[in-house]
Amino acid sequence: MATNRIGVREFVEFTVRTGDLNPVTTNSNNTALIGAKIHRRLQSAYDDTYEKEVYMKHAVTVNDQVYVIDGRADGVQTTAKGVVVEEIKTSARSWDQLPQNTKDRYWAQARVYGHFLCQERELDHITLDLVYYQTSNDAVTRFSQVQTAEALSDEFDDLLAEFGDWLKLRSDIIKTRDASIEDLEFPFPAYRQGQRELAAAAYKTIAASTRLFVEAPTGTGKTISTIFPTIKAMGAGLIQRCFYLTAKQSTRHVAESAMALLETHGLVAKSITLTAKDTITFDDEPDDPTKNPYMLGYYDRLKPALKDMLANENAITKKTIELYARKHSLDPFEFSLDASLFCDVIICDYNYLFDPAVFLQRFFAEPDDANFFLIDEAHNLVSRARDMYSAEIDDAAFTQLKVALAPFKGAGLPAIKGNITKLITAFDVVRLSMDGQREVFRADPVEAFVEALDRLSQSIHEWLSGELRTDQQAVVDLLLPVYFVCLGFLRIYDFYNDCFETKLTDDGQKLTIKEMCLDPSEFISASLDKGRGAVLFSATLSPLPYYQDVLGGSENSLAYRLPSPFDPKHQAVIVTGNIQTTYKQRQQSLPEVIASLTVMCGAQPGHYLVFLPSYAYLTQVAEAFEAANPDMKVVKQVGTMDAEARAQFLDHFREDPEPLIGFAVLGGIFSEGIDLKGAQLIGVAIVSVGLPGLNSETDRLKAYFDRVNGNGFAYAYQLPGFNNVLQAGGRVIRGTHDRGVILLLDARFCRPDYAQLFPPHWAHATVSYGLEQLAGQLTEFWATTKEDS
Repeated sequence: MATNRIGVREFVEFTVRTGDLNPVTTNSNNTALIGAKIHRRLQSAYDDTYEKEVYMKHAVTVNDQVYVIDGRADGVQTTAKGVVVEEIKTSARSWDQLPQNTKDRYWAQARVYGHFLCQERELDHITLDLVYYQTSNDAVTRFSQVQTAEALSDEFDDLLAEFGDWLKLRSDIIKTRDASIEDLEFPFPAYRQGQRELAAAAYKTIAASTRLFVEAPTGTGKTISTIFPTIKAMGAGLIQRCFYLTAKQSTRHVAESAMALLETHGLVAKSITLTAKDTITFDDEPDDPTKNPYMLGYYDRLKPALKDMLANENAITKKTIELYARKHSLDPFEFSLDASLFCDVIICDYNYLFDPAVFLQRFFAEPDDANFFLIDEAHNLVSRARDMYSAEIDDAAFTQLKVALAPFKGAGLPAIKGNITKLITAFDVVRLSMDGQREVFRADPVEAFVEALDRLSQSIHEWLSGELRTDQQAVVDLLLPVYFVCLGFLRIYDFYNDCFETKLTDDGQKLTIKEMCLDPSEFISASLDKGRGAVLFSATLSPLPYYQDVLGGSENSLAYRLPSPFDPKHQAVIVTGNIQTTYKQRQQSLPEVIASLTVMCGAQPGHYLVFLPSYAYLTQVAEAFEAANPDMKVVKQVGTMDAEARAQFLDHFREDPEPLIGFAVLGGIFSEGIDLKGAQLIGVAIVSVGLPGLNSETDRLKAYFDRVNGNGFAYAYQLPGFNNVLQAGGRVIRGTHDRGVILLLDARFCRPDYAQLFPPHWAHATVSYGLEQLAGQLTEFWATTKEDS
């Protein structure tokens, strides 16, 4: 049976904290970076008798639910006088400047670890050492107290009684949820083809504590087929919480709809959708957090707000959070994070699990078998994870900052200014090492530069953590953006290994240093290890061994491919074997491309989309098509389209009954995640095999995988490009009654290395070697389709 995990820090904060929400400490993934380095420095001073990062846990039962309270003490040492447990805290402020509530939390955390240690090692007393490191002057102060096991046990019971109110709130939710799950049935009269198999495979994955990679074509009903068995596994006690992770807002709405559907069939469970901080902040929140009414006194209003919302809402969306946050005057983003602790299904972006900058420490500070992950549109995670574990920085921001800070005076600023000058010098040293080249790749990081960057970030941290005056806000505004860039670069530096390269670029105006993650698979795997297991699914996950490899599951996962639920005869897949669309041959083949598109649109008038690998090529083909077909309505994707422009583009397909052809970029916003059913879209043409444009970074990726597995071209170019092709082709058949054409305009699709990548529902693809043959194949398909319908 899965248990609920509660971190010691969370346990202490919910029982001791009152008052304001500290805006500096809420971004814990940033402040933790500097704190972790100081911890390691202090811990390294001890001999081998000192145990670092000692994991401890304690189980409690509330309302028939088992909870595990766990955490890691910074250090434990056994001496001749007894056992000492050490808790290390850091801040730029002096100890005397800390509010009493903060001191109480520090000591409470040390006492909880002391209680756990007394129980585990059968001690009758223990020494608690609170080590306080003041970063502004490197002063270390040690506070020590001896506590009996009995006193620590009594204090823990008092804290537990205070926390018991929160635990009962969560346990009541679980009991109600589990009772509703017992008789919960699949929310449709019957399973579609493949749905029962997918649901069964997902449940077995949870039971076996493993990972499952699933390619489930459009129409399978992936979301409900994974959420339903996950909910049933909750009722069976295998897990307690599900994280549904997505790359796009549209897929989050699909997950919300699935939970709403299950609710109409009797499920009583709490689900929450987490929204990015910059999109959920209230418009009237002031920039100065010390004057923000939604943060001041936050914890005093949190408990009644949570009880109010949880008593009245099951599906907690962005609108729900904003409604109750406004009602109780709470910061909506922080309120959503606190509310998520009481929820069964958490719907959120990939970054809340995988991104080292913003992952949810309250859930993922330690592995927890009660968590399970559903990763939607998993093909998107490859490039997203590379971006999450890459960082770049340039010298322009620091030269500008040096000039901007010059007029300002005050304690701490000379150190910052001096470190900025030293960092600019470090940039210059790197530039000299390039020997006049505009671009250089190197396997190792730029160590001396990183040291200078670290010194600057620490000096800024110390200044920001001090007692700031209101007239210093202008300096804060100058420093904060640069400070976060520094922290982002330093954070990635801590992950730097053989899967990274450093890219140096000097464009004559600025020098850019980029830590480039080539293979994030081990980081993805480590994130997935934070839970019991995961199902990673997509309509396009071919070839499965490739995705298992690049997503960190090659050695410890299962793979499963579902057939398309739609009759292959409803879709024609035609490859034009006579057309070459490589970059050098595009101009020469343009007349054949235009003629083929004209034949496609003429064989059956309707709505079509044409996908091209770049905006330049799109413009060239679209203009030529318009010239050849002046009476045909044409719409085009442009480089920058806001939400309104995107909606207008799609409305042409949804609302205009006249024949229409749209031109869009392969791999762009209209090539996946859009749902045009029936007559809204009856055909797609894909020009080229979708290879990413040639560039130095992708070439380095190719070289890396050539070294690792000998598949550099496939991993860097062919397979990512072909996934874009599959996604674009998936726009055509969206329902049982849909009929449509996929026209692949590139002779390379005839080659074995591409043909073997075709999914089973493309296995009936035919080849055309000329316009007359293409016209005949299209005419025959549409005639046969009309007879079958």
